[in-house]
Amino acid sequence: MSDTERQDDRRTARATGTGRRRELRERRVAAQRDARRVLARPGFQGTLRERLAVLDGAGELYDLDAPADMYGDGVVEELERRTAGLLGTEAAAFFPTGTMAQQVALRCWAARTGGPVVALHALSHPQVHERDALSQVSGLRPVELTSAPRQPTADEVRDFPEPFGTLMLELPLRDAGYLLPTWEELTEVVAAARERDAVVHFDGARLWESTAHFGRSLAEIAGLADSVYVSFYKSLDGFGGAALAGPRTLVDEAKTWRHRYGGMVFQQFPTALAALAGLDRELPRLPEYVAHARVVAAALREGLTAAGLPWARVHPEVPHTHEFQVWLPYDADAVAEAAVRQGEESDTLLFSRAWDAPGPGLAMTEVSVTAAGLEWTADDVRAAVADFAARLKETAGG
Repeated sequence: MSDTERQDDRRTARATGTGRRRELRERRVAAQRDARRVLARPGFQGTLRERLAVLDGAGELYDLDAPADMYGDGVVEELERRTAGLLGTEAAAFFPTGTMAQQVALRCWAARTGGPVVALHALSHPQVHERDALSQVSGLRPVELTSAPRQPTADEVRDFPEPFGTLMLELPLRDAGYLLPTWEELTEVVAAARERDAVVHFDGARLWESTAHFGRSLAEIAGLADSVYVSFYKSLDGFGGAALAGPRTLVDEAKTWRHRYGGMVFQQFPTALAALAGLDRELPRLPEYVAHARVVAAALREGLTAAGLPWARVHPEVPHTHEFQVWLPYDADAVAEAAVRQGEESDTLLFSRAWDAPGPGLAMTEVSVTAAGLEWTADDVRAAVADFAARLKETAGG
């Protein structure tokens, strides 16, 4: 076979794989819409009509007879005030995206500390999902404290072999399984950064769901850091948007950079109103979701063991938030096919997210438990696992 033929084969394989994944995604989304029972129904997968329904009752959130916002005033300012109050900070600035909010925060701290080096985890969002934006756009130099699938330790911060101006901690660390440190570990890591005269920034996109694990209020958690970023669509089911919260002088500077980065959007009232709805309606329910996610995770472990699936794993065994991972020692495409078939052929879709292939013969997915999942008992979960396992053995051939 010639080199050209080999290249053609590789291109065909990639195209076939891409087409297969696209087909599975379309089937999975359709199955989730049609299934009577799911563990979560993400709002972003809804129709336009369903998404607009988030704004039903918006008059209870903000005066709809007030002038519409322009360039960040009005309802956007109200959202900023509300966010700062919840996080116990002097001020907050609304951003169209979390990537922008976090870049601005870190470049502002770099200018103040005189150091462009940002210490973070190798699995943190900027390292995995932002295409080197910190270095390519903001001129910062990220250094990785660890690549281990856990939170960084105080010793790793204290003993890191080169100076850094800012420590960024992702709470929870999504790509490691939505992991959080203990409160004691978190305070020790922050103290270690202080010993090095570094500022501390929390990537708190999902900080909202961390209070149950820490047993602390949002203000107590955010109070450990010099600044914190939060998302309004992760956990809160908003249309989008994020906020950077911290000292007023930092926030004022961040608003200047927001304009420079193109984040000074003309009108944002739908997104701001949806965020206020999330703070009113979803935020109070998150502890309930976390508690039930632990029930679901335990039943999943029991069901997978009873089904005789080798080396099945729920990670972490006791979820830190209302989201966690499930690992299976099967080809990811076979697992994805079995999961989708369950939704298509029954009224239940147990696994509604994509299955990744982190290694040969391994499959991993994420499970989220929200309002829809509260209807599930432990017995319901175990029965759904048994049905899924039978389909998987049929699909995988054993």
